[in-house]
Amino acid sequence: MITVSNTSEFMKAINSKAKVIHISRSMTFSFPISLPAGTTLKGLPQEDGILPSLFFSHSDGFIINGTTAIEDLSIVTMQDKKAILVAPQQYEQDFGQVSLKNLELDGQISLIFRNPTMTADVKVENVHINSSDTRTYLEQPQKYGVNVLQGAFTLYNFNPNQDSLVTANITGLSVGSEGHPAVGSGVFISGFNDQGGQVKVPHLELGAIYSTGLLPQGVSDFITGAIFVVYGVTVEKLIQNGKVVTYGVNDMVLDAWGTVEEWTVNEDVISYGPSGVGFVNFGTVNYFKAEKGISTYGLGARAYNQYDGTLKEGHFTNLHTFGDGAVGIQISKKVGKLVIEGDVITHGSVGQSLVKGVNVDLPAYALSIKDGGQVEELIIKGNIITNGEDVITVAMEEEGLLNLVALDGDVIANGKDSLSFENSKASQAFAK
Repeated sequence: MITVSNTSEFMKAINSKAKVIHISRSMTFSFPISLPAGTTLKGLPQEDGILPSLFFSHSDGFIINGTTAIEDLSIVTMQDKKAILVAPQQYEQDFGQVSLKNLELDGQISLIFRNPTMTADVKVENVHINSSDTRTYLEQPQKYGVNVLQGAFTLYNFNPNQDSLVTANITGLSVGSEGHPAVGSGVFISGFNDQGGQVKVPHLELGAIYSTGLLPQGVSDFITGAIFVVYGVTVEKLIQNGKVVTYGVNDMVLDAWGTVEEWTVNEDVISYGPSGVGFVNFGTVNYFKAEKGISTYGLGARAYNQYDGTLKEGHFTNLHTFGDGAVGIQISKKVGKLVIEGDVITHGSVGQSLVKGVNVDLPAYALSIKDGGQVEELIIKGNIITNGEDVITVAMEEEGLLNLVALDGDVIANGKDSLSFENSKASQAFAK
């Protein structure tokens, strides 16, 4: 173990391949620092109890080359740089373990594992990313007509080999702050694709996440997500303990292309931007529960959308949308049981919304069952209400199905020239 208090001592310790380096003072570097495999960096509280800050004036921060632990530090880069990154050139099949604990950062955490890495393990505990801007990073998942921007926290198995596996356990990870979101996605976890390298996450526990892509209005082929479980990922238990908020165009709040066994959201889900869906699922979510409301305020920003895959059981409180074209619930595939403890309410009229990479005009339906959409059991303990002009509260296409419906409240269309039901098929589903 070596204790260092200035940059000269720090670099001497790195060059001597010291395994454990304790940092007792804040420092500023003008270049990125490559950490040899097996390195542990640990900050020591200063006399006033404040942990040291390591500043990188115009470069990335720490480059990880294998098993590494970084803890009890503040690491500050420019927000468009990477505070911590895995080295792009990787040589071993087993990368080892990356452990990040009790950190505050400006700049991205970029954990991208590439060929020939076949195994790696990541542990994250009590990490907060104040700011990040990931718009220029080109490793982006592509599907459904869109590219996904990386996140302030990015965990990405970029090895196309289907036998490669990255595992991770994450607790206490948070991003941004209210009114000061990270730019890009927030928490981004992805495999190579549906068939390539995979990521397994037994436990993912998050604090508050604030993000925005700063995408221009009208862009239809790029999206972001505050919490994005992309393809090739299986999360066994996802717990969201803080508010989740997005602000801009095509900024999804909760998005899944992969698999989540159990997803619990304990705080509000809010989207302020156009086409920013509250909860959108293309993958397989076995159990989802939102303890508080999902609210969207932007043009075409749906509250819950089942595009592809399935949701086997979903529990919601209230679903509210306030923008034109902002559907409350839209179902395009088969789902199991949906329970809404409160109301589904939309306030808008007709407006543009992003649908699989294309902007289209949509009325602000409260409930829309598309062709191929099917709900085995729908339980709504409140009301289903639209307030805009020229909209339909419950819309059901010819091949859409609602098998069992229990509604305690009413289906209401308050707007001018609006209807409660699109057709007799829709009204009969609620007459059972």
